[in-house]
Amino acid sequence: MKLIYKVTIRLSLALLPIMLLWATIFYFSMVNEITDEADDSLEDYAELIVMRTLTGRELPSIGDGTNNTYTIELLPDTTLHTASMTYEDRQVYIPEKRETEPARVLTMVFLDSQDRAYRLTVSTPTFEREDLLESMLLHLILLYVILVITIMTVTALVFNYSMKPLYRLLGWLDGYNLGNGVDDLPMCTHITEFKKLTESARSTIERAEKYYERQKQFIGNASHELQTPLAVLGTRLEWMIDNTQLTEEQFAELTKMRQALHRLSRLNRTLLLISKIENAQFNEKHDVDITEFIENELEIYKEIYAGKEIVCDTALPARFIVSMDESLATTLVTNLIKNAFLHTADNGTIEISLQDGTLTVSNSGEEALDATRLFDRFYTSGKSGSTGLGLALVKSIANCYNFGLRYYFKAGKHCFEVKLRK
Repeated sequence: MKLIYKVTIRLSLALLPIMLLWATIFYFSMVNEITDEADDSLEDYAELIVMRTLTGRELPSIGDGTNNTYTIELLPDTTLHTASMTYEDRQVYIPEKRETEPARVLTMVFLDSQDRAYRLTVSTPTFEREDLLESMLLHLILLYVILVITIMTVTALVFNYSMKPLYRLLGWLDGYNLGNGVDDLPMCTHITEFKKLTESARSTIERAEKYYERQKQFIGNASHELQTPLAVLGTRLEWMIDNTQLTEEQFAELTKMRQALHRLSRLNRTLLLISKIENAQFNEKHDVDITEFIENELEIYKEIYAGKEIVCDTALPARFIVSMDESLATTLVTNLIKNAFLHTADNGTIEISLQDGTLTVSNSGEEALDATRLFDRFYTSGKSGSTGLGLALVKSIANCYNFGLRYYFKAGKHCFEVKLRK
């Protein structure tokens, strides 16, 4: 999710409780204000009625257009009463409308000159609280929607304008490839944080370029310096075996040394290849036919492991083109096929399929392997002739081209799956 959307959602969520709190305060403030105004009106009306009653003047007509109603009740003489005044909300029947409406009611007791007690009840129509609450809720929802839309629009405009330097920096970083040098990034901002971020990104990439060049130089030197003495040692061992009189014991020891040297040379080449892949030194891409590579490598390994009498089944398209480095494509296919032949028992089966952009190489086996360590360097299942780097090399190539790679054990088969296309 983009930052602008997350900021907008958080602002909207933060605004909701504020709106609810404001609506609650506004509702009760409005109710109190209306109630106070109604109470003042009732007091004035009650005072008018009391004054006219005490002076013997004509009382106001109930149907005088004010919607106010009143009743005067003479209380028993035996009852002791004191002047008092109470307010309450109740439903009052309006004869003119023939319906009951909410009203504010004032009840008070007053005494005349002869100490007779009267109970005066004065009422005036008021508002329906439920209607007011419903109306406020609808207006609150409308106000909230308008505010959210306004906030989203204003935030998007201000955010996009303010974040232009950041988007420019992100685009620059997306287009950067290690080993291709550092393109110039113009500093078009006066914001301190963005200026500091841009300077930090540029200095970090410049350091990475320096370390990358040093590492490439080290890999090249290591490849040259190590392979030369290994080749010399191999040649000398071959010469000693072919041109000297050796006992059986000496011959066996020299043969073991030659095998160990050969394995060391293979390890060195494979480790250097993995390092080059992880350092993105294979930048060239060509259209390669994976089907052709599989068929060629399969014929070679069938001859090498002919003595194991392994049955091979294939389901391959006529052509399957992938854009990648040709040598890495060969290495990927070779290591998967070699791994299958190497770890398949005599008279076992190997199945190779390439369907819907997914290459699957499976071979018969007895139990599942440790999928969490299978692609680690130097992890082996104990088979002789394995360096423990073949599947690690496959993983490095898959990561280099963002191919999906996974292992699973199903129906007595070890299955290695590479998604060449997503």
